[in-house]
Amino acid sequence: MSETAIFLGQSEKREELFLAMANRHGLVTGATGTGKTVTLQIMAEGFTNAGVPVFAADVKGDLSGIAMAGEPKDALIERATKMGFDDYGFEATPTIFWDLFGEQGHPIRTTITDMGPLMLSRLMGLSDAQEGALNIAFKLADKEGLALLDLKDLRALLKDLGDRGKELTTEYGNLSAPTIGAIQRRLVVLEEQGGNKFFGEPALDIKDLMRTTPNGKGYMNVLVADRLINSPQLYATFLLWLMSELFERMPELGDPEKPKLVFFFDEAHLLFSEAPPGLVQKIEQTVKLIRSKGIGIYFVTQNPLDVPEGVLAQMSNRVQHALRAYTPREQKAVATAASTFRPNPAFKTEEAITQLGKGEALVSVLDLKGVPTMVERTTVRPPSSRMGPITPEERQKLIKNSPVYGVYEESEDRESAYEILTKRAEQRSAASEQEKADKVAEKQARTEARTTSTRETATDRFVKNMASTAGRQIGNMLIRGILGGLKWK
Repeated sequence: MSETAIFLGQSEKREELFLAMANRHGLVTGATGTGKTVTLQIMAEGFTNAGVPVFAADVKGDLSGIAMAGEPKDALIERATKMGFDDYGFEATPTIFWDLFGEQGHPIRTTITDMGPLMLSRLMGLSDAQEGALNIAFKLADKEGLALLDLKDLRALLKDLGDRGKELTTEYGNLSAPTIGAIQRRLVVLEEQGGNKFFGEPALDIKDLMRTTPNGKGYMNVLVADRLINSPQLYATFLLWLMSELFERMPELGDPEKPKLVFFFDEAHLLFSEAPPGLVQKIEQTVKLIRSKGIGIYFVTQNPLDVPEGVLAQMSNRVQHALRAYTPREQKAVATAASTFRPNPAFKTEEAITQLGKGEALVSVLDLKGVPTMVERTTVRPPSSRMGPITPEERQKLIKNSPVYGVYEESEDRESAYEILTKRAEQRSAASEQEKADKVAEKQARTEARTTSTRETATDRFVKNMASTAGRQIGNMLIRGILGGLKWK
């Protein structure tokens, strides 16, 4: 096996993908059932054997078989023999399983802060006004030192934002209650899709996707996506976030001898469907620049038209399986696919695409000078690992023997925005209650003071009356005494 290239299959010559050109990205396309998953599998085997870690989503569950050695079936051995694949054998690929829901693989989490307002807005399908409010929430959290780790943190922050709307209007603009409420409702939907499991800690360390074995093989990182694919926005946003994280954290490398990581986007159309132009532009920019970080991006999809033209132009290494051409759109897809290959005078590319059998593909890659090779009709090599899914028992054994087992299994919930804002709300409530009590007491004191100054108590009146009566009696006695004395004289 070559140390500088991956053997893909046999045409009139050996068709190989050069490792030095593998970070120039690639595209694997073809109709359902034409062999795209097997092509992804043999490419992943080749990369991991060369010491390059791979990350790929397993939408149907078939890719999980890469973790087990293949079975020596006659058809596979015969195919290998016909193409001169003399060192063909059967072996397992070192594999780590990941699952956003934490059920069939190690949990993958990220924090709300790391995801950021742009991708969260995309994930929840927010309007411009709602996205603006979310941006204000993030800015306020940053200003006040509020850690946004999970969904309850964001919900608490939005509630606080709504409560303080009038106070914040001057600095941040109008924050209407209906806008905040609409975002809160979107968060409920996201929670139901499994977002409450995806957001939190411990967050995924990108380095754990770039592990190699002691003997120098790269690990195959398989994202279990059979359930995740039912939440297409969560699926697409997660993959986009992961690509962006790699771009932000990886150092500049230029053109390495081989990639540092290869990333396969299966069902790539989900990444672009209904994406706003600004987001597509960001994806295009990231794909264009990430190759200098030593990251190869490979899109796997049915139709080349699923990928925007600006992104498609970045895909230099191409494997095209059969396409059907019954409808005008399908005919356009065939023509588009054919136009992206360097022509081969031996056959018409457009016709060949519709005539390919299972296990066949048109292949064109970059040569070592960076020039696309002529397209060749190629018999794809058989994989060395198992074709088809593994059993639940095999999966659990692999998970427990994984190098990251125990790192992500238990979630953490340290003090963050939710706890801080809850404490603040309790303090405000207590202060408000105390203020009300003080006002009531003050009002009562004033009332009592007024009553005392304007009205006599019953005791006061009794004492006054008694004093007045006694005074009159004493006066009368004195008068009578004086007059009596005068009379007797």
